[in-house]
Amino acid sequence: MLADMGARGIAVASDSGFESFGSTHLVLLVIFAVGAVVVVAWGRRHRGGRAEERDRRSFAVAILLVTVPLHVYMLTPGDWDLSSSVPVQLCDVAWVMTALALWTRAWWAVGYAYYVGLSIVVQGIVTPSLGQDFPDPRFFGFWGMHLLVVWAAIYLTWGLGIRPTVRSYWFAVALTAAWAGVAYCFNLVASTNYGYLNRKPPNASLLDFLGPWPWYVFAEIAIVFVGWWVIMTMPWLYPRRNRT
Repeated sequence: MLADMGARGIAVASDSGFESFGSTHLVLLVIFAVGAVVVVAWGRRHRGGRAEERDRRSFAVAILLVTVPLHVYMLTPGDWDLSSSVPVQLCDVAWVMTALALWTRAWWAVGYAYYVGLSIVVQGIVTPSLGQDFPDPRFFGFWGMHLLVVWAAIYLTWGLGIRPTVRSYWFAVALTAAWAGVAYCFNLVASTNYGYLNRKPPNASLLDFLGPWPWYVFAEIAIVFVGWWVIMTMPWLYPRRNRT
């Protein structure tokens, strides 16, 4: 997670690879910031009105139109890579849950979009693990998915006012733990390393400060789950207690 578990795992060697905090990245960060403001205003404008369901579901369809073609492309013979093309990353769970959240407004899906979208997926925006630059199809797929998922989480939470709860926190914890178990087993069978659950990445990362395997896995999971509670859940709970 701390080493970008939510990314598609597409940092492959490339002569024209994406440069973090280069000009393209800075433009995308500006687009991200502007989009975050826009979706909040957009959500508040139609919250509870007749247009809300239509607009929410249009947002869900937009996510599908970006992510599904990317996955199809990654499964084609010319782009297939067992280490990065299989949809078992945490971001794959996140975009599916986010689309469900937008379509249904279900508390469990909205909660998962909030916790994973505004922590793991947003990490992919700030520190992208991406080997392809504009105009590679993976470039568009990576940024389309990451931006739309995070914007959707912001839209649902601050635009439509659907707040995280204790039960949505525990649902996000349980589903993420289940994902880690499935991804770890898949890695064992396929000799891959999705989520860096089975070994550290070859390059230097924050995981180097968390000890050897498997201790760094337990440490990063604990850090994320505690952060979700302290930073992303408690601020919503205490104002309610103070009003009672």
